[in-house]
Amino acid sequence: MSNRARCWAVVPAAGIGQRMAGDVPKQYRQIAGRSILEHSLRALLGCDRIEGICVALHPRDEHAAQIALLADERIITTRGAAERSGSVLAGLKALAAADEDDWVLVHDAARPCLRSEDVTRLIEQVLVARCGGILAQSVVDTVKRADADGCVVETLNRQRLWRAQTPQMFRLGELRAALEAAEAQMTAITDEASAMEQAGHPVLIVPCGGHNLKVTVPSDLALAGFYLGAHD
Repeated sequence: MSNRARCWAVVPAAGIGQRMAGDVPKQYRQIAGRSILEHSLRALLGCDRIEGICVALHPRDEHAAQIALLADERIITTRGAAERSGSVLAGLKALAAADEDDWVLVHDAARPCLRSEDVTRLIEQVLVARCGGILAQSVVDTVKRADADGCVVETLNRQRLWRAQTPQMFRLGELRAALEAAEAQMTAITDEASAMEQAGHPVLIVPCGGHNLKVTVPSDLALAGFYLGAHD
């Protein structure tokens, strides 16, 4: 595959962070002097392979205007949806300069500890493999499967278990078609890889460390701050 393959990014940021305490959506919470969204965008902007980024915002977003980084010439914004998949679809459609065969990296707004070198490694390995892929962390804990009463049914073999992270990188046209098919079938989609899997596409795993955590609950803020401070 040509080294000139074009890559874009979509960041769904229309969520309201129901599990995060406070009145401010979690992507706008401050860590190490910047909002979580800014940290996430800076990691993508730090990779020169990315042509541009579309950020999908809540229709009534009251905080984006305060984020100076959103004025970067490589960033555009669009109106997001109630569900993640809808926001991603909106972002894909807003990338007017992108072609169907271009690659798109979808990244969680709430993963501020992503490093530019992780993005570069994902891009390089996906282009070599010629199929879409995701960053993921290997499962190191013993994993149990429980029944409806909360009792252990079995212990799973963790050797082939991975915790999906983002970015998740796929061809723009194939990802859009997969998301639209899942939407038409009213299938619950928790990440882009699950839509691609359902559509029959292979998904490559690119290992990444535990630093690329998703800020979900208040206790994650301190850990994210530690990772960001250690990397500076």
